[in-house]
Amino acid sequence: MQDVKKSSVLHGKYELGRLLGIGNFAKVYQSKNILTGELVAMKVASKEKLIQAGMTEQLKREICVMKMVNHPNIVKIHEVMASKTKIYIAMEYIRGGELFAKISKGRLREEMARTYFQQLISAVDFCHSRGVYHRDLKPENLLLDEKGNLKVSDFGLSALSDHLKKDGLFHTTCGTPAYVAPEVIGKKGYEGAKADLWSCGVVLFVLLAGFLPFQDTNIMAMYKKIYRGDFKCPSWFSSDARKILKRLLDPNPITRITSSELMQTNWFKRKSGAVEGSNDIAKEIDNADQNSNNYVETMNAFHIISLSEGFDLSPLFEEKKRKDDKGGRFGTVMPASSVISRLEEVAKATQFSIKKSESRVRLQGMECGRKGKLAVAAEMFAVTSAFMVVEVRKDGGDTLEYDQFWSKILRPALGDIIWNSERLYISKKGIYYLLRAETT
Repeated sequence: MQDVKKSSVLHGKYELGRLLGIGNFAKVYQSKNILTGELVAMKVASKEKLIQAGMTEQLKREICVMKMVNHPNIVKIHEVMASKTKIYIAMEYIRGGELFAKISKGRLREEMARTYFQQLISAVDFCHSRGVYHRDLKPENLLLDEKGNLKVSDFGLSALSDHLKKDGLFHTTCGTPAYVAPEVIGKKGYEGAKADLWSCGVVLFVLLAGFLPFQDTNIMAMYKKIYRGDFKCPSWFSSDARKILKRLLDPNPITRITSSELMQTNWFKRKSGAVEGSNDIAKEIDNADQNSNNYVETMNAFHIISLSEGFDLSPLFEEKKRKDDKGGRFGTVMPASSVISRLEEVAKATQFSIKKSESRVRLQGMECGRKGKLAVAAEMFAVTSAFMVVEVRKDGGDTLEYDQFWSKILRPALGDIIWNSERLYISKKGIYYLLRAETT
């Protein structure tokens, strides 16, 4: 990572601090956004090492997923950047360490365990609503912030609904043995949501007991216990907690409790206030869709380089697009007001409600689809006074319904204002020039 050491300020925005950790392919630094003063965890990965180890797809998937799941109990990804040799990922800096460290000191009181579990299920259910499945939930991947709130991290083994096989199931065996669901071990296919809930059940047991429900020095013997759902609750478990665990650690995924059923149980709905910031988290969840910028953000130099040939980062956080483009980022020479007006016309024609600021528009469908009401967000960034980039994405609802809305309604309506920049060049002084743009 020699290029990091040469300059303590990355892309004129992040001041790199002490080294937090070293992995096989990346280093993580505590860093500070010099524009806002916010601390971040900066992951610096070598492109060459990623390619040599065949880890490129895993990193793409991880970034893609983290950008999809903006939730107060999930570690946030702020920005993805790159140079010719390195990839930089600015993530939320979590001060409190792993939940595992807290458990290693002994079991938790049921009230506190329930609060952490409520936050875990809130995050996991949110992921599932976006078609994201973690597949490696365990205390080591659950972090705590300075207020003690839980944050789900490490989406390296996660999968999207797009990865399902023709039978509608996942078939990749992955996860940590002691936390993995029996159907995952069975290699006959599994539902991501049901497998995640099994892992959540193991986490809950560990929080309450201080040890694992399925243990054996021989891994095959442990797997047999998992297959049978062979575990015993300690005497200090409440009767309600026992009932919840029995339904979560049901070896039959068909009869295993779902997240919606779980959240309706009296034990789960009970409030304890054991974690300092739990009320703040609840407010964040309620207000998540209402937050938006009140100004048109100007793109920095790195944003622009990410659009140019050879430096395109979109494959790192967007799944491969199908033949008919499903949205994403496009350029336009039209002012923000014109883009907003065009989106207002679409909303009126399709009977969508609309919320807008100077830089962001959100369209909300009136009718509930398969996964609730469809929502589409468009955010605008000024590159120069005469050129702007617009990012369009699904902000809620079903992915297939969004795809159809984009390809059949929104894309045709925006067609005459979408421009494609052919190439961006960098001068020796670091100035970026848009040489030519052609209408699509």
